[in-house]
Amino acid sequence: MTGSTLLLSMVYLTVVLLTCLSSSTNVAAFAPASTAIMRKTHIKPREIPRTTHRIQNTQLRAAISEKEANAAINTVVRALKNDKSATSELGTLQKVNNILGYGSPKEGIIAVRFNASFQKGGMGRSAVPLPFGLGQSNKTEGRGTMVGQVKASVNAKTGKVVEASVFRDLGYGRAFNLKI
Repeated sequence: MTGSTLLLSMVYLTVVLLTCLSSSTNVAAFAPASTAIMRKTHIKPREIPRTTHRIQNTQLRAAISEKEANAAINTVVRALKNDKSATSELGTLQKVNNILGYGSPKEGIIAVRFNASFQKGGMGRSAVPLPFGLGQSNKTEGRGTMVGQVKASVNAKTGKVVEASVFRDLGYGRAFNLKI
């Protein structure tokens, strides 16, 4: 085949394919005899197999309830408040700010993740003057407060903390691992 013949046959095949795709007819009816391979391997748009199966069960086997997660979070909070090394390094746990997530990665283990406020040192009180010369207030200001992300695992049967760690600065700073 010369270059011009090859170019013409390629243009012809392109036109035929575009025509077939736009009108959704069979390519084999328009193709010349030299494209026998294409006729054998071509799949019509109507012949594409469709998947008709649906997922039958979407329930997780190791799912836990919100009540179980709250009990696990309370257990971790108690453990962090009672641990002397956690109090000296992080400060006293003031409150749980928000719950980020909970689940059960393994059977019998409850994993929780939440943000908690820790206050270390100082009273954190401000001397805001009260109106009419009544003195100063003892309103808490929030100084000395650090918010850390707590990641912990609790045994579902015994209620004991398996592991707990507190990440400061979104995990880029130092992390505190609770000794169990």
